[in-house]
Amino acid sequence: MSILFSHFSEKINQISPLESDFTEVLNSIALKPKILYFYGKMPENVSKQRPKTVAIVGSRHNTKYGEEVAYKLAYELAKHNVIVISGLAYGIDSIGHQGCLDGGGTTIAVLGTPIDQIYPRNHLKLAEEILAKNGAIISEYAPGAKVFMRTSFLERNRLIAGLSDIVVVVEAAEQSGSLNTATHAIEQGKTVFAVPGNITNPYSQGCNKLIKQGAFPYTEPDDVLRELFPEEYYKKQKRLKKSHLVGDTDVETLILQAIASGLRKGEEIMQATNLPPEVFNQTVTLLEIKGRLRALGMNAWSLN
Repeated sequence: MSILFSHFSEKINQISPLESDFTEVLNSIALKPKILYFYGKMPENVSKQRPKTVAIVGSRHNTKYGEEVAYKLAYELAKHNVIVISGLAYGIDSIGHQGCLDGGGTTIAVLGTPIDQIYPRNHLKLAEEILAKNGAIISEYAPGAKVFMRTSFLERNRLIAGLSDIVVVVEAAEQSGSLNTATHAIEQGKTVFAVPGNITNPYSQGCNKLIKQGAFPYTEPDDVLRELFPEEYYKKQKRLKKSHLVGDTDVETLILQAIASGLRKGEEIMQATNLPPEVFNQTVTLLEIKGRLRALGMNAWSLN
């Protein structure tokens, strides 16, 4: 055991879920844990609100595609102060943790082993970095406890889902622990995203199946951020919409706003804006070249 982790391991904490604002959500899940053991520190509320949390889970045998998707998502979530939760496993789990850390964020690892048995041992350095950057490593199993690892990892998946507002499955075989986590999330009323994948890739079959069953397809970080911060997204869209209706000239702005109001036909737009035909035609052509308008045919246009 490294010197750094040995230092932390001397400070195993234990709480009941209700003793922390961050973990009290676990009191409402099926088979709620009585005691949690952890290293590090539990995240604190921000402006009296529990921080947003997203679980990133997936195959231990990820592809390059899965690595890129998981890392980018975790990195972007960190930039928005979203806590990333995963299981410290090989593959997608560790990539999610690392992407969050590289983005300057906080990440939580939930073990399927006793708190004093970091697994896999190859991720000891990653565990140290999680703790050094104000994260936590959690287990419901006491130091030295005897567990049947085949079931203990499945049991911990309910905690990963329970601590998260959203679960994103990046890559998963048709029978996998990641799908087990998604099932817990669905039972807990959480939002589940799945990354679409190649239908011939066995490690995408689980994700594609989830989407067929109603999970949201994940295509970019904004998919998750929109769900986490709907008010901010609405304001952003409103700003973008407003800026989209401002042209480079007053005449462009008149035409864009007229079309945004529902007018389509050239005659209607000219009548509403009092623009002469030659000015209208010239400006519309420029707006098409700039990609601001799309010609519909029959002397009609729409915003692009």
